[in-house]
Amino acid sequence: MRAAVFALVFAPFATLVVPDTVLAEPTDVTVRVLAKDSKFVGTSMGGMRIVLRDAQTGEILTTGVTQGGTGDTALIMHKDKGSRAVLSDDSAAKFTATLDLDEPRLIEIEAYGPLGQPQAAARVLATQWVVPGRHLTGGDGFVLHLPGIVVDVLAPPAHVRVGHDAGTVDVRANVVMMCGCPIEPGGLWDADKLEVKAIVKHNGEEVKKLDLDFAGETSQFAVKVPIGEPGFYEVIVYAHDPGNGNTGLDRTTFIVTGG
Repeated sequence: MRAAVFALVFAPFATLVVPDTVLAEPTDVTVRVLAKDSKFVGTSMGGMRIVLRDAQTGEILTTGVTQGGTGDTALIMHKDKGSRAVLSDDSAAKFTATLDLDEPRLIEIEAYGPLGQPQAAARVLATQWVVPGRHLTGGDGFVLHLPGIVVDVLAPPAHVRVGHDAGTVDVRANVVMMCGCPIEPGGLWDADKLEVKAIVKHNGEEVKKLDLDFAGETSQFAVKVPIGEPGFYEVIVYAHDPGNGNTGLDRTTFIVTGG
């Protein structure tokens, strides 16, 4: 009898002391990285390292690398596209993750790369609220915009020794957009509109600046650097687009002997 009374008295309060179970909802997030004035950064450039973290606690939720192609040139490189235009198609590189969220989170999304060209790598990040079960995949997904130009000095190799009587040193660089897109005179990415220069230092002091000219091969620029006194030389090669401020650089060194 007492057991029955106990059950009748306390049963109505049972729901007050047993908390509801909050179930996490799978929530898909797609991240793409669009290079400034060019296309999506994907497998051909080593991809972009993506990190998703809780912006308020710093907890890393997932990481990965964008994979895929650079996307459809006609869709992306269209001067009349508006801010609502969808720029990606199935070929555009992306990273997609499924987060198990039990409450809305302010997500910080970070991208670093291109991983295949570490001398040109840059980091970009942004934040957005993500609600459980409300996928962030529509349109282009979440797009981060990556500034920069990839400059890869091909010659001379670092720390090479050059005799003073050589007179000049050939400096050659490969210059492409961050997505790997080629640069050539009159092309969609026009070499004639790009400033490519070498800053030459001797024993730490700047001695000259020289223009690198298009070398006749796609994305290749070159100049002969006159050498003076023996010593340590550093060459900084940069590419700059005066039309939008986009810039990238690489550097090398050589040693002049004799004299």
